[in-house]
Amino acid sequence: MPEIATPPHSPRRRAEPDDPLAALPPGFAAIMRPEIPSLVQESITEIRRAIPKYNAYFEGRFARAVQLATEQTLASFVSKVDSPGTSTSQRDRLLRRIGRFEAYEGGNLDDLHAAFRIGARMALRRAKKVGRRYNLSPAVLLAFADAIFTYVEELIDISRAGFQEATAEMNGGQEAHRTKLLRELLAGTADHPRTDLKALADLAGWPLPDEVTLVALSPTATPGRGLLAGDVLVDLDDPQPHVLVPGPIDAERRALMQAAPHTIRAVMGLTVRLEDAATSLRWARQILGLVESGVIEDRPVTYCEDHLTALWLLRDPALLDHLTTRHLAPLAHLTATQRTRLVETLEAWLATRGNAVQMAELLHLHPQTVRYRMRLLDAAFGDQLADADRRFSTEIALRGLAVNDPPFPEKGNGPRPHPET
Repeated sequence: MPEIATPPHSPRRRAEPDDPLAALPPGFAAIMRPEIPSLVQESITEIRRAIPKYNAYFEGRFARAVQLATEQTLASFVSKVDSPGTSTSQRDRLLRRIGRFEAYEGGNLDDLHAAFRIGARMALRRAKKVGRRYNLSPAVLLAFADAIFTYVEELIDISRAGFQEATAEMNGGQEAHRTKLLRELLAGTADHPRTDLKALADLAGWPLPDEVTLVALSPTATPGRGLLAGDVLVDLDDPQPHVLVPGPIDAERRALMQAAPHTIRAVMGLTVRLEDAATSLRWARQILGLVESGVIEDRPVTYCEDHLTALWLLRDPALLDHLTTRHLAPLAHLTATQRTRLVETLEAWLATRGNAVQMAELLHLHPQTVRYRMRLLDAAFGDQLADADRRFSTEIALRGLAVNDPPFPEKGNGPRPHPET
């Protein structure tokens, strides 16, 4: 019989004596963990067969979220077997969200809880199969059955809490209070003393945080309310829908966002003080505009923190237009196609510090073609690229061209670089 031992890098915390996990051997998690991927797929197949309405969830825009939920609940159980004290906060947040989703979608808890129990039965069936391979005793398998069904009751309790929370919001008008609070926060806190906001927050059942993160949503690609966490403020009826998240986007919340449906488009703003909430939303909407125009890659979730330079460049669009027009004026007399080629060559020149071989690799061109273009750039810009300050301004202008797309001046009439700039 293969030895079942706790891996040396994963010390096991002791379970409480009355915890069903205490009866499982320390190394049981090690032999179950490799089974998770195939067990997830088997569970999904059985859930879809037994609960037809869930087919839409597993196939539609919620597929990634449902897949993550299935993986998370099984992986969390194995982690608890390995170390009973392991945190389940990410799992709990996900389960509450699933319960909320069922409420907002007009569903019921019976189907959801049936799905949990199907997963438990599939896990027990797999444990019996693995048990034969490892010659596990009937006592170990009975202990596993006790632990897995106790675990399911824990999942049921957490999802029920999320369902009841969402139901109370819808029936008690709490959601309306939260929307009003969000609008007051975005209107600016200068005219609203914190005591007034606190009173409104109490009605909404929402503690005022010191910091917030705003999320801009595309009007044509918004998530359903049930997919959003219970601790956020939401305004999906606004022509520019948005969400307020209390505090920063922590690792757990970010991990859950990885399961966002491909059908949504959201931009996470920067974390700011509560009174600066409107600024975070303004930044998020600016980046959303770049995503929707194709300047930034379209993803379900984009983070402002990854595009700080673009935000800085957009701070004063009129000034950016002037700077771009001024420092790229040597290209104004060219055709649009010629400008495009020389702009990409100039970007490569700045990125590689003028190395023709590296530029050729970057542009997928023959080095001789690159050298020809470099001669054109030298003729167009003269000593503008030799001066450090003017070169820096030219690089800013190129970045501005990417995010703001200002028009070039008419051929022959555009301004030429000032001798001192």
